[in-house]
Amino acid sequence: MSEIQLVTSSLERASRRLRLNRALRGLWLGLLAGAGLWLLALAVYKVAPIPAQVLNLAAFCGAACAVGGFLFGGWRKPTLAATARWVDVQQNLKERMSTALEVANAPSDPLWRELVVHDAASHAKEIDPRSLVPFRLTRAAHWAVLLLAVAFGVGFIPEYRTQSFKKREADKAVIKDVGHGMAEVTRHELAARPPAAEPVRQSLEKVAALGDAFQKAELTRAEALKDLASVQDKIKDQLKELGKEPAMKRLDQAMRASGPNQPSGADLQKQMEALQKQLGTDKPDPEKTQQLKDKLEKLQDAARAMADKGNAGNEAARKELSESLAALSREAAEMGLNLPDLEQAINALAASDTDKFLKNLDASLSDLDKLNSLAKQMQQLSQQMEKLGKNLAEQLDKGQADLAQATLEKMIQQVQKSGLSPEQMQKLLDEVSKAVNPAKPYGQCSQHLSDAAKQMQAGDQAGAAKSLAAAAKELENLMQQFGDAQSLAATMEALKNASMCVGSGQCWSLCRKPGFKPGGRPGRAGVGTWADDDNGWLNDVPMSDQLVDNSGVQRPDMDPRGLSERDPSLNPALTPTKVKGQFSPGDRMPSITLPGVSIKGTSRIQFEEAATAAQSDADSALSQDKVPRAYQGPVKDYFDDLKK
Repeated sequence: MSEIQLVTSSLERASRRLRLNRALRGLWLGLLAGAGLWLLALAVYKVAPIPAQVLNLAAFCGAACAVGGFLFGGWRKPTLAATARWVDVQQNLKERMSTALEVANAPSDPLWRELVVHDAASHAKEIDPRSLVPFRLTRAAHWAVLLLAVAFGVGFIPEYRTQSFKKREADKAVIKDVGHGMAEVTRHELAARPPAAEPVRQSLEKVAALGDAFQKAELTRAEALKDLASVQDKIKDQLKELGKEPAMKRLDQAMRASGPNQPSGADLQKQMEALQKQLGTDKPDPEKTQQLKDKLEKLQDAARAMADKGNAGNEAARKELSESLAALSREAAEMGLNLPDLEQAINALAASDTDKFLKNLDASLSDLDKLNSLAKQMQQLSQQMEKLGKNLAEQLDKGQADLAQATLEKMIQQVQKSGLSPEQMQKLLDEVSKAVNPAKPYGQCSQHLSDAAKQMQAGDQAGAAKSLAAAAKELENLMQQFGDAQSLAATMEALKNASMCVGSGQCWSLCRKPGFKPGGRPGRAGVGTWADDDNGWLNDVPMSDQLVDNSGVQRPDMDPRGLSERDPSLNPALTPTKVKGQFSPGDRMPSITLPGVSIKGTSRIQFEEAATAAQSDADSALSQDKVPRAYQGPVKDYFDDLKK
């Protein structure tokens, strides 16, 4: 490195240090401005109801000021000549560095230039940028830290807001929450049950749009209630118009009679068809399959006992067991049950293959248990279907329009058959004729059925099928109208909840009603069903002090389950045990002596007098609330019976 390069390198290092120092000074100045702006915004926010977004904007501007000050301070790079003059002043070098730079680039005497540069290079080694430009916190930095500390302390001071402002803000929060819930419920209703009528669809979409408007607009409570009332009036008019149809009342009564969340007749029919596919062509009797299962269990116990004893000297028992299994197999075949593992078990027993025999016997028992369960389910569904209506007339009379439509479709298929016998035609004619009067509330359905009956009598099968199809179509349209009415009713209920929430100042979730929810997850308050213990939902179930009546909950899709049917492995203390002993008829039952007055002898008081006195005492005790409320009714009934 030459002497002039040494001088230039030292000056460049000093220049970079000087530039960085200027940038830091700009940073502290920008931070001071930003801290002041943030403190001002925070102070205003504490005393004035400005939006919280102003604080975010002030914080962003403060950070921008600090960054901008750093960039502005370090933007201009000092030249080498200026740095040389500054170093000459700071190091008291008497213009050695600046003169060396001028002489090195100017035409002059080489000897003179060499002497000047050599002198500057000898002093350039003494230049230390760190000592020349030390980094220190400036006064602006100290003030910036102080302002930030003050802002931190101000942050803990609660905001001053008037009561009217707090009320308006709470109303806005409730309205936004209600709008979110209302829009969510309405859109779910639109997706789950798309309306058939365009006016109904438009009404539901307006409700969803109103929910969106609640979330965006800054409405007061009065404005929100006014909008909700306006929408409710329109939906109420639509419901009133749909309610004029007599079929709606009949369908509504049928739905209320079956209870909420209950499967419809068409759903039950589908469940029965699915079960029938699993059972095959036959329809086994649950009682007979249970008897068959009990017999097989006894044979299984006998087989296990025989296997434990060994094969020696057990030939007679083996033969008896084989004959019993064969008889059981024949009985199952007569019932239409297919148990292939039972045949294999018999063959394994004949081949003295004990392990295979027991394995096939277990599989047969498992198959039989499954068939028994399916048969019970089929029996339960059949009983439910009978309650909904055995034929077309009963189905229409009980408001089971979907089931009646399915029955009509079956009739259409039968009528369209070419080889229909007169007896079959007469049977169809009788069923259709009986359904004419029950079908009167269902629009033109009665007229179509009457036409079909006349066409059947005239032998016009094609015309009868067409009339039956028109009746089925009429029922389908009415069910679509009923579905629209249900959607409007659900939306109306949501609007009522929204009005209640806005009016009472409660959140949307607090206004929802408790109820029954299957699947082991009750709502905020309600009842559920058995759930998987591994899911851990018990940890997040909210508690409620409200009492919930679950006596009306019906679950035909689930078997009843008692304490005795719990898995014994869960807790040995819950395992049912038997009390050893036996009944001995004829002996006296033990008596319990109760404390009280015991008077022996013959009473001379008439029964009526004793009963009247007891009645008087009982009335006195009841009037003075000496008897608990839970026992007051039975006590009163008891003494009323004595009067008779």
